[in-house]
Amino acid sequence: MDHLSSLENKSIYIIREAYYRFKNIAMLWSIGKDSTTMLWLCRKAFFGEIPFPLIHIDTGFKFPKMYEFRDEYAKKWGLNLIVGRNEEAIKAGIRCDNVQKLLCCTELKTNALRQIIATYGLEGIILGIRRDEHGIRAKERVFSPRDDNFKWNYEDQPAELWDQYKTTASEDNHFRVHPLLHWTELDIWKYIKREKIPITDLYFSKNGKRYRSIGCITCCSPIDSSARNVDEIIHELETTHTSERAGRAQDKEDAYTMQKLRSLGYM
Repeated sequence: MDHLSSLENKSIYIIREAYYRFKNIAMLWSIGKDSTTMLWLCRKAFFGEIPFPLIHIDTGFKFPKMYEFRDEYAKKWGLNLIVGRNEEAIKAGIRCDNVQKLLCCTELKTNALRQIIATYGLEGIILGIRRDEHGIRAKERVFSPRDDNFKWNYEDQPAELWDQYKTTASEDNHFRVHPLLHWTELDIWKYIKREKIPITDLYFSKNGKRYRSIGCITCCSPIDSSARNVDEIIHELETTHTSERAGRAQDKEDAYTMQKLRSLGYM
């Protein structure tokens, strides 16, 4: 079996296992390359019909092209899409910016997700994070429990040996499920090429700049790049030494800040 097929099989196994283990489950769709790849894997896992809802946490500060892509493919693929917004925080004037990263991420992302989990009684959330993205994410498990305060105890993670996953917790807890932990950024792009997965063109170079990681407009900066298509992105990744999330404001903070954000429930 080739490398990409091996990655795909393991991810589909994790997705199906999560659906089997949890009565109420949903998938977070950020519209980025990783979560769109995971969406593609979920469609494969259930033969084109995803049996659980997708959640887009909308801060109100995403790129317009992300909203366009979301709406187009939610309709095209017949997705049960839930858009989560912390309306109270938005009305209070909290903005997604570089000044108060901890506050805006907590209120506009983490607490928006908290509201969705409470509203729908979700026991499990599928997310598209990878261990190679950030040193703090390398501490995650495939099935990662969160306590009743929505916190991640990164100092007490369950062992996962021989693909045996812990999926039981107290009724106030929920699990984050990570089917892409074992993938790399290069794997993602090679899989996108192989499967011909549609992706927003924010990732492709225009006037010598492109976005390598996307989220809120105010927290993302483009990188210098001439990569105008998937093949050129793959070639660029095979030769670059720049970190993937160098253009994301949160990732320019020290490791403690990012660990604090994740311990509080940040995606």
